[in-house]
Amino acid sequence: MIKPPWIRSVRRALLAAGATAALAAGLLTATATTSQAATQGPCDIYAAGGTPCVAAHSTTRALYGAYNGPLYQVKRVSDNTTKDILPLNAGGVADAAAQDSFCANTSCVITVIYDQSGKGNKLTQALRGHWPGPAEDGNDNLANAFEAPVTVGGHKAYGVYVAPGTGYRNNNTNGIATGDQPEGMYAIFDGTHYNGGCCFDYGNAETTGNDDGNGTMEALYFGNSKGWGYGSGPGPWVMADMENGLFSGVNTRFNDIPSVSHRFLTATLKGSHNQWAIRGGNAQSGSLSTYYNGVRPNAPGYNPMKKQGAIILGIGGDNSNTGAGTFYEGVMTSGYPSDATENAVQANITAAGYNSGSTSTGSLTPGSRISLKATTSPCCTSHYLRHNNADNKVVLSPINSSNAATDKADATWIVRAGLANTSCLTFESANNPGQFLRHSNYQLYLNTDTGGSSFAKDATFCPTAGNSGSGISFQSLNFPTKYIRHYNYTAYIASNGGSNTWDSTRSWAQDTSWVTASPWS
Repeated sequence: MIKPPWIRSVRRALLAAGATAALAAGLLTATATTSQAATQGPCDIYAAGGTPCVAAHSTTRALYGAYNGPLYQVKRVSDNTTKDILPLNAGGVADAAAQDSFCANTSCVITVIYDQSGKGNKLTQALRGHWPGPAEDGNDNLANAFEAPVTVGGHKAYGVYVAPGTGYRNNNTNGIATGDQPEGMYAIFDGTHYNGGCCFDYGNAETTGNDDGNGTMEALYFGNSKGWGYGSGPGPWVMADMENGLFSGVNTRFNDIPSVSHRFLTATLKGSHNQWAIRGGNAQSGSLSTYYNGVRPNAPGYNPMKKQGAIILGIGGDNSNTGAGTFYEGVMTSGYPSDATENAVQANITAAGYNSGSTSTGSLTPGSRISLKATTSPCCTSHYLRHNNADNKVVLSPINSSNAATDKADATWIVRAGLANTSCLTFESANNPGQFLRHSNYQLYLNTDTGGSSFAKDATFCPTAGNSGSGISFQSLNFPTKYIRHYNYTAYIASNGGSNTWDSTRSWAQDTSWVTASPWS
């Protein structure tokens, strides 16, 4: 793009600043509800600032005041039918009740995140890139539709929960910046859900699915990876993925930007000709802080940029898919937004009223906290599946109200969509986030997710009717004749008869049947 004369740029920026400041003031005094359409959405504010949205993605709300089209699509696992989820009204919050009704008594995955900008830049399942995903043909997993419940303006909605191996992409976009063209973007993330894997991104990436060299990406990154750039404290940090580097500022390694962990985090990134900035703030209140604003990184290949214009969510440009995070909404713009425009967008976001949604307890809905109680009588009906503190083995032991808080937490699990199959389940430790129940040599352990496909399969279990005729049994994904079983108070995956001692047919049906109980912690 041709840069306008400087005086025209200054005049335009001043006009935009005045307009967006007025918008911000109005929005700060407004009450966000979903019973009436929003008068302004983030993309209306960007348009007023002269940097219109060219992609607008959200599973929680409309990003234009007049938008009443589909926000996202879910697919029902029971019969593979799909349904578009719309806002309750123009400019409003997603109709979560429509998803709940459509997906009742089965599970659903998010198959499409629609583009509200009118450019057609929807996001769908990321296909195999340089790095394969865990799904069929090396593609990435789709997000379970229930795993990130929130409320927006007091109304229930769902975000996009990205476990390692989950990813969305569009390699054939319209209007997204390429080369050294200016652009901006923001996203709202869950600031408490992250890891050090590469790379939980949202933004501009290669159209090839490969690493095409320095400067071929410009995407928001959120996590605590120190493999490239990083900031102060332990992380996580908002950084820019520009390919072959996560950048926190002009230096290729450390730059003095803060760790941030707001429950709802606004993150922004914008880039132009040898100029870029990252900003962030609490999406529930307050203003944005500028973490970096200056020239491109001090390394070859980033000035000028060589952006290719694909859009990614949850993965890196080469389909590196070991990152984790949660996405609620985000946009990409044509042109370099002013700080005033971004400030007005932040005011709109805080007025929208994001809040944590309640998750069920004692159920197998992803996001729910549960304890798994044995059903074998008479030995074990007061015993629960838990992990040891002294080692990483998973065992069976009695738990009651008099137990220490640590013991209760050890026997509490967070239900997650299956890492290798989102229609099945994975169990995350409640007191050791990022560590999951998995089998190794048929014994169950608590291990940190490596991001690999073999770990994902070992940690995925499919619920079935209880083998004893009551409760629930959990079938191993990669050893379908074997189920989670307790044997001599140790946990295994076991078949009904076999060469291992824990495959004993005695009490097998009871030992492999469990009650999903209310969580101890």
